[in-house]
Amino acid sequence: MATPWRHCWRWTTGATSTSVLETICGFNGRSATFAALSLRGTGTVAGSGKERLSFRPEDTTSIGNYILTSRHKSRLLYPTPKPCCCKRIHSDAKLKDPFTLAQKDLNHLYDDIKKELFVTKSELKSLCDYYFDGKGKAFRPMIVVLMARACNIHSNRDGDLLPGQRSIAMISEMIHTASLVHDDVIDGSDKRRGKTTISEVWGERKAILAGDFILSAASMALARIGNNTVVSVLSQVIEDLVRGEFMQLGSKENESERFKHYLEKSFKKTASLIANSCKAVSILVNSDPEVQEIAFQYGRNVGIAFQLVDDVLDFTACASQLGKPSATDLKLGLATGPVLFACQQFPELHAMIMRRFSTTGDVDRAWQYVLESDGVDQTNYLAQSYCREAIRQISLLRPSPERDALIRLTEMVLTRDK
Repeated sequence: MATPWRHCWRWTTGATSTSVLETICGFNGRSATFAALSLRGTGTVAGSGKERLSFRPEDTTSIGNYILTSRHKSRLLYPTPKPCCCKRIHSDAKLKDPFTLAQKDLNHLYDDIKKELFVTKSELKSLCDYYFDGKGKAFRPMIVVLMARACNIHSNRDGDLLPGQRSIAMISEMIHTASLVHDDVIDGSDKRRGKTTISEVWGERKAILAGDFILSAASMALARIGNNTVVSVLSQVIEDLVRGEFMQLGSKENESERFKHYLEKSFKKTASLIANSCKAVSILVNSDPEVQEIAFQYGRNVGIAFQLVDDVLDFTACASQLGKPSATDLKLGLATGPVLFACQQFPELHAMIMRRFSTTGDVDRAWQYVLESDGVDQTNYLAQSYCREAIRQISLLRPSPERDALIRLTEMVLTRDK
């Protein structure tokens, strides 16, 4: 029988004078003001009288309003960013390396995907297998595997994966890769993961068809799981990917609306897949909607943090580290977190954003403004805030090596360099 929700609070610190988030991450002072503005109360911690807080996709309005309409005497929108507290708080040597802990379940990931994509036509096979060469990080399947095991243990089961959970990990990588193939066509990219893109090698038409074929194979694997709720949850990912791509094609003139737009797009294009995949594996083992919400919110917050760091790396990492050209977003006309924060110190960026950096010299000047501003630091700080909330959410589950690995993963998200 699944553990009742009220027992979830047993795995918190039990502190009553501070919030769970403050206890886990030392989230206080002025940064707590940001938390109060950007988090929505959704319940009460049993026995503490404290309001339980939770990020939700629609909460980006308050985040955007706070970030882009507040005017401080200091040139910083946030206090000077400090090193991430995750490593300091969770420095226990017992915390497992996430990749090592999930490795056993991921050993045959790409072989299983290739079986799903089996075709007799050699060219289509080459197209579909191109990115499934075993050299990817398998970041999303790793999170899904760890979340599945953590939820299984929380629900008084052994940690072994159910067949459906293993399939969801595979499907998450297939959906992600198909989206990359399509993105490269839309963006006209010639490099991905350190190699020439499919669209450059085989042409745009065949690349689109290959992406469609991978999605169709993922859909068939999803149907075979035989759970209508899981099918509905993961189908939402496909819708979000398309809506997020359309959002990326547009822009907002109002500054607060612009940041809300950016965060919503980041959720739909990046975080939705992680969040809904985590929710899907929890559904298969636990009918408690509160546990499913924990899984979703962890994936959502880690996913948005991952995208924020990715946007920072476009300014701070060289092309050899990224496996793709740097300054890509500016060249595509996209205003990401570092640019939106820099706009507060360099208002001339506003006009560039509205014309999508299309005038000669816009990209170079915008790049320089970002580097001269606090945009990178503030985006990193915002990513830390999302990771703090991810830690708070996952800490509500019963302790397990997999749960602790998911906590450690937040540190790895914030410190990655590619």
